[in-house]
Amino acid sequence: MELGSLDVWMIVAGALVLLMTPGLAFFYGGLTQAKSSVNMMMMSFAAMGLVALVWALWGSSVAAGNSVAGVFGNPFSDFGLYTTLAEDPAALIGVGFGATFAIITVALISGAIADRAKFSAWMVFVPVWVTLVYCPLAFMVWGDGGLLVEGGAVGDALGEAVDYAGGLVVHMCAGLAALVLALILGKRGNFDRREQHRPHNTPFVLLGCSMLWFGWFGFNTGAAEEAGEAGLIWVNTLVAPAAGLVAWLLTQQLRGHRPNALGAASGIVAGLVAITPACAFVDPVSAIAIGAIAGAVCCLAVELKYRLGFDDTLDVVGLHFVAGLWGTLAIGLVGRAELIDGERSGLLLGGGADLMVAQLVACAITLGFTVVMTLLIGGAIHATMGFRVPADEEARGVDATQHDESAYIFDGLFPAQADGQVQSSAADDQAQSSAASLASDSAAEDSPEAAAGKVSAQSASAGSV
Repeated sequence: MELGSLDVWMIVAGALVLLMTPGLAFFYGGLTQAKSSVNMMMMSFAAMGLVALVWALWGSSVAAGNSVAGVFGNPFSDFGLYTTLAEDPAALIGVGFGATFAIITVALISGAIADRAKFSAWMVFVPVWVTLVYCPLAFMVWGDGGLLVEGGAVGDALGEAVDYAGGLVVHMCAGLAALVLALILGKRGNFDRREQHRPHNTPFVLLGCSMLWFGWFGFNTGAAEEAGEAGLIWVNTLVAPAAGLVAWLLTQQLRGHRPNALGAASGIVAGLVAITPACAFVDPVSAIAIGAIAGAVCCLAVELKYRLGFDDTLDVVGLHFVAGLWGTLAIGLVGRAELIDGERSGLLLGGGADLMVAQLVACAITLGFTVVMTLLIGGAIHATMGFRVPADEEARGVDATQHDESAYIFDGLFPAQADGQVQSSAADDQAQSSAASLASDSAAEDSPEAAAGKVSAQSASAGSV
């Protein structure tokens, strides 16, 4: 069979999406403490290896195989992809493209448990979670006969929910799973010392953000089948994060804080997440509005962890769940009938409530299914092998205790420990000292309340992908 232009584009798009996970590793690696950055990046790379294997063996079948009660595909319908290889080998391009979505979804979760998770527990969690949570949800939303699509029980009763590239399946799902794991593992030892939450490497954050935005064009446009659709998605994927960036910085300014690079990166991610489910269903002006609202709302949402007392380290919940939820529901407000199914349009465009109801129900099912299943999986791992490192290992740094590595070498600059190893926390001590110095300088110039607000703003801006 001849390789067509759409096949070539999906191959390229899949490569772009796969590149997003190393980009996420840089993003998360820069956001976290220096003594945890290797571990943080390793969690993303571990997801690449484990999920790719699961997907090729049975994950693809669970996500797109023969329907079992509309909830998941039969894992044995194409175990090992032998059937696809024999009957339709060209379909393997789509299989590979789908794998990249599963990989980054799992990797996103890791940001919520930075600085304190056992790497061995993560290696167990990844294949179990992608099998029992991601793949079934992907089937329910996108699979032939899935619960939420036409032909499925809920889709036929209330109308098909629409999610073009993963507002439900990727971002809401990852954000909710991140919240559950953050609650299971509990707070970091320094959770109440917000000045210590500043990212240790802002250039890494910006590099990772750049790789993510670059790869996101493949993420959203990879499944486009005609030029007009691809063009709309491309433009929407450009303007929504641009609006998110501007809105986040304006929100910082209006709250009396200085706009900063971390806020810019977080605003870009908020806009990208929000437009993901709606990228093919709204016009560019609506995409700008979706991105701008996401940037402003998420800038406020990342503060909720301090008010509610859950330690979502890198703000996976505040960005991915919140922006993913908003983007999914925004379709019910400004989705255009000619871009969806020719019949249903958003409430603000004169449509009825059918589309919004379908979106709301899909969000509720995603929430319930993801939370319950992640609680069972994460709880079982924590109860058996333990998901969190001991307090002394957390204080020393998970890079040293989990990997016997360090992101930075300080031989000759800092005194060595008795066992001959360089102090693993030296980089963090230096970074934290710098943060304290900045806070002190601000306090000298402004009132104590203003200085505290600036430190808070820096922390709040350190959102994750």
